[in-house]
Amino acid sequence: MKKIIALMLALLMVGAVLAACGGTQTTDATADSAKTTLTMATNAYFPPYEYYEGEKIVGIDAEVAQAIADKLGMELKIVDIEFDSIITGVQTGKYDMGMAGMTVTDERKESVDFSDSYATGIQSVIVPENSPIASVDDILAEGATYKVGVQLSTTGDIYISDDLGDAAAERVTQFQTGNDAVAALVAGKVDAVVIDNEPAKSYVAANEGLKILDTEYVVEDYAICFAKDNTELKDKVNGALKVLIEDGTVKGIVDKYITAE
Repeated sequence: MKKIIALMLALLMVGAVLAACGGTQTTDATADSAKTTLTMATNAYFPPYEYYEGEKIVGIDAEVAQAIADKLGMELKIVDIEFDSIITGVQTGKYDMGMAGMTVTDERKESVDFSDSYATGIQSVIVPENSPIASVDDILAEGATYKVGVQLSTTGDIYISDDLGDAAAERVTQFQTGNDAVAALVAGKVDAVVIDNEPAKSYVAANEGLKILDTEYVVEDYAICFAKDNTELKDKVNGALKVLIEDGTVKGIVDKYITAE
């Protein structure tokens, strides 16, 4: 009889352990599917897409991301890091997505996936008002020695470096932020800065004696990047973004920061 009781107790203990294990698995799965925070990596020196207002990061990307988070019932957390660290951080899962006026390129698509486009950008060139540079062609002309400042790993960096080829090593200076590149231009350390048009307008307005060349360098699409294995979140964000574009929310946010000329 004692043996029977002992066997029953043993079976009950095994059942309890299995139930506990099953309960733990269910809890973990529930936690994964019920993620409540959306973490966005950005570089907050790219007005009007992202910049600081006091200690708060504001701008087009910040507001579009907030609208997406609201639509998904999630809390948005924005983390300010170096631009060239965004894709790596998203790849490794440290951040859920990257949103920093980021252009969709074939090279970047090898590392991350992108959402649908939510805005269009233009690469422009800033020069001093008395500069002899009239277009990008002057910078790229054979025998030219003009030095160009760019923000590291941005499409401005990629395009001008590719176009200059072997000369890029001597003529292109990479900076961590657009602020630093423009400061170098003001100080006469570079002859031009290649950067997106909207930030360019903000920098020219804040620094007397600079102008933007009339000719566009490159036109491109902005989108949100995700880790390649995070298709569930990408699809959810795309769904929310589609609604926000169709109901005019995204256009309203862009128009708030960018006045049509």
